[in-house]
Amino acid sequence: MIRRTEVMNATMIDLIGNTPLIALDKVSGDSDRTIYAKAELFNPSGSIKDRLAKYLIESAEREGSLKPGGTVIEVTSGNTGIAVSWICSARGYKAVIVMSDKNSREKRDMMKAFGAELFLTPHTVKPDDPRSNYRVAEELARSIPGSIYLDQYNNPANIQCHYETTGPEIWSDSNGSIDCLIAGAGTGGTISGAGKFLRERNPNIKIIAVDSVGSIFKTLFDTGKLKEASHYEIEGIGGDKRVEALDFDVIDEFHSVGDKEAFHAARELAETEGIFAGGSSGAVLAAARMVVGKHESIKYPVIILADSGNRYLSKVYNDKWMKKMGFLEST
Repeated sequence: MIRRTEVMNATMIDLIGNTPLIALDKVSGDSDRTIYAKAELFNPSGSIKDRLAKYLIESAEREGSLKPGGTVIEVTSGNTGIAVSWICSARGYKAVIVMSDKNSREKRDMMKAFGAELFLTPHTVKPDDPRSNYRVAEELARSIPGSIYLDQYNNPANIQCHYETTGPEIWSDSNGSIDCLIAGAGTGGTISGAGKFLRERNPNIKIIAVDSVGSIFKTLFDTGKLKEASHYEIEGIGGDKRVEALDFDVIDEFHSVGDKEAFHAARELAETEGIFAGGSSGAVLAAARMVVGKHESIKYPVIILADSGNRYLSKVYNDKWMKKMGFLEST
């Protein structure tokens, strides 16, 4: 991969990856151990999903399923849709994005800026409802000639992407010192792929997944039973159905974090460390502080900050919205 010091002849796509590992000296909690953050907000569109969009689109090109002038369809909570949209604009493809209406206005606007066609679905419907993200995307794939559906939630290449890129970078950047990886579980590809790579390098490493309160993943991991999801506001982690890109065998523990705790932690990260990250990053930081406090043996914990806060200006970083939702006290 290209390094940022070698950008003279680089394209935007070449700048994906090789994101920094940053010591969080001010928000690591009461422990004397520093939490380190893999800052994926430094990718070109501001999220870890640039890695995945590039990997899936290039895989489809090599396999011949995506041809010049073709259409790329994807379901997203926003970040993958943004990444698919800008890479498609750079490569000459059309992007068709399906997303729940609960996700932020900024995400919608970014996708449209890159020329994507956007289909919004009601966040209240069940996964098997014809109006759900998954069913709408499947129908679009059947009806649009020359299209492919990336299906990040069930595509094994999602895991392979992070096995080949994110995991090796974390191992290299920490000089092999990492002994705990803490990351959000949305599609599951990041924690599964990076965790698999790191576990192969150090069998004793702890792999901790972070879920949203209201999501099904932690209960499914702990009990093997599916429950019905309830509403939550955190974007990018959690889910309402079992997905194939989430490999429970790689994971040691699941921790759930509520909306308010996640959003306050994200704001704390901005106010004290100068790192402007999204709400899911706040959830991961909150879980990491709990995990480090629980496990004295952890000496070098690494969290993944999945995206930038610039796509949550109307929500997490908007006092009016935070007060309306009961996440911030009115004055």
